Amino acid sequence: MSALPGSFEGTAVTGLDSSPVEARPEVLAQLPPLTVQHEAEAAEVMARYPQARSALLPMLHLVQSVQGYVSPEGVGFCARLLGLTKAEVGAVATFYTMYKRHPTGRHLVSVCTNTLCAVLGGQQIYDAVAADLGIGHDQTAADGSVTLEHAECLAACDYAPVVTVDYEFYDQQDVAGALELVAALRRGEKPPPTRGALLTDFRGVSRQLAGLSQHADAAAERAAVDGPSAGVPTLIGVRLAAERGEQAPAMPAAQPDEPEAGTPTPEAPTPGSTGAERAGDATVAAASNPAEKAGAEQVHTDAPEPAGRQPAERGAEGTDTPPTGTGAGQNSSVEREV
Repeated sequence: MSALPGSFEGTAVTGLDSSPVEARPEVLAQLPPLTVQHEAEAAEVMARYPQARSALLPMLHLVQSVQGYVSPEGVGFCARLLGLTKAEVGAVATFYTMYKRHPTGRHLVSVCTNTLCAVLGGQQIYDAVAADLGIGHDQTAADGSVTLEHAECLAACDYAPVVTVDYEFYDQQDVAGALELVAALRRGEKPPPTRGALLTDFRGVSRQLAGLSQHADAAAERAAVDGPSAGVPTLIGVRLAAERGEQAPAMPAAQPDEPEAGTPTPEAPTPGSTGAERAGDATVAAASNPAEKAGAEQVHTDAPEPAGRQPAERGAEGTDTPPTGTGAGQNSSVEREV
């Protein structure tokens, strides 16, 4: 791969961000702390999952909603509450580009530069905004108002070229419109998106991605939910189909598979054999070519162990049961050999 580690090309192509985590003492000293209240909110998120570690992704968003990025403290926070190592948390935090590795501006501006958006002007929009702000990919304006990033795809090709602010859509942009949008954000304004919820800021939307409300009250939350949704470009196919009376053909009813001519009928299982043995017999009998048959025979419960390997401990149904300790496993092997 030709993309350089840490470059926007490398991030876009691989989805991995290899840039260092911001850990300068002067930056860390300014971060809001993760408090007991945040631990309670993390517990609320964890309670939604059968296994607590499944809550890692929303908990990383929770950290970002407080500190603006996944800080070293945030990694330790998640690791401690979930019973994971910091390395395990860090591996996830560095895999997804939505988790930032240094403090993010008040708003995150993403410009799609993937194929269709690029052809229609996305790259020119990105270049113009970058020059206006004097920054590059994943960098923040000096006043802390905006962080700019390339986006490999924003999943809105019918609205290309697309810009998002805090993941809300501004569709069919051009250079002049994008520059005015960024200027308004820097003035502290929040221009309404083309569709979707009204803007809050990057930390607010991170809180929402954590599964917690970012709104002051129920009315504000309801207004956000009722924001504009998909428009004409997305729905034009549905409209044209209705005007023309077109609809997808009905799915054919499922028919039972007919055995091919010459295919041997599987033999009836031997009475008294185990369920695993019967399943293995049926798989071998149903094999349609020598390779499939050889593979089925190899994993059959009656297959001999490969040379040089100790026989596996098999349970009543033929499943392999690993030894629970050196004493139990070795004693049973010795007893069989004797």
